[in-house]
Amino acid sequence: MLHPQAVELLTYARQVGCKVGLISNGSRFDEESSHALLQAGVDMIELSVDACTPEEYAIMRKGLDWQVLLDNARRLLSMRKELASPSRIVASGVNRKGLDIERVEAFWMQEIGVDYFIKRKFLTWGENTRLDAEISADPTPYLDTENVPCPFIFERLNIDSRGTVMVCGYDISARTCMGNVWQQSIQSIWLGEAFNHYRQLHLENRGRELPLCAGCPDWQYRSWWHNYWKVMQEAANNRHLSLNTGEQTTGEQG
Repeated sequence: MLHPQAVELLTYARQVGCKVGLISNGSRFDEESSHALLQAGVDMIELSVDACTPEEYAIMRKGLDWQVLLDNARRLLSMRKELASPSRIVASGVNRKGLDIERVEAFWMQEIGVDYFIKRKFLTWGENTRLDAEISADPTPYLDTENVPCPFIFERLNIDSRGTVMVCGYDISARTCMGNVWQQSIQSIWLGEAFNHYRQLHLENRGRELPLCAGCPDWQYRSWWHNYWKVMQEAANNRHLSLNTGEQTTGEQG
């Protein structure tokens, strides 16, 4: 939402048939941008909140304004109703020590009225592996990395601001380069030899032969079932249920 053409680009993507999900801290929504996104029918807007009180928010989202977040969230929900927009509006929080994630979930589902709350695992983004045990409040893995391939190389394409494609979003140090979208088509990169090499080794349960994957602390928290598509479906189900009965359900995503 810092990009001066963010709304224009997201609206265009939706108009030409793309599924559009926007993850934001919620600080940059105003009446005009909210109206445009909801009018375009973007599939989902996720607010990364991580708190349910101004005191918690000042720690978890330092530098942001709690009241601005609440005002923007309520405007989105109210405007969605006025426009009869199909957009799903959800919130998320990282399940970390010192934060009562169940209380945060209850606040955003019951007090604010979002369609769904995502309880995320604490991830290290491939760095600082010691932090997992120190900060995570739920280190239970989703999958057996010895026998299950990582879904990221099959489901996600990560393009940085230079046009470089890394093998996955957890390569934040850009140690890999699968190609550059200024020099190759996205299709040729996604279906290219470099990605296929990673996928084949993972399918053969040899992913740990890849240096990047062998040292990844977050592979175990990926899932083929607890993913963004599930959140979109659950959010739609919750919205339908809420409209008809006033009830909602909650869930998790890694």
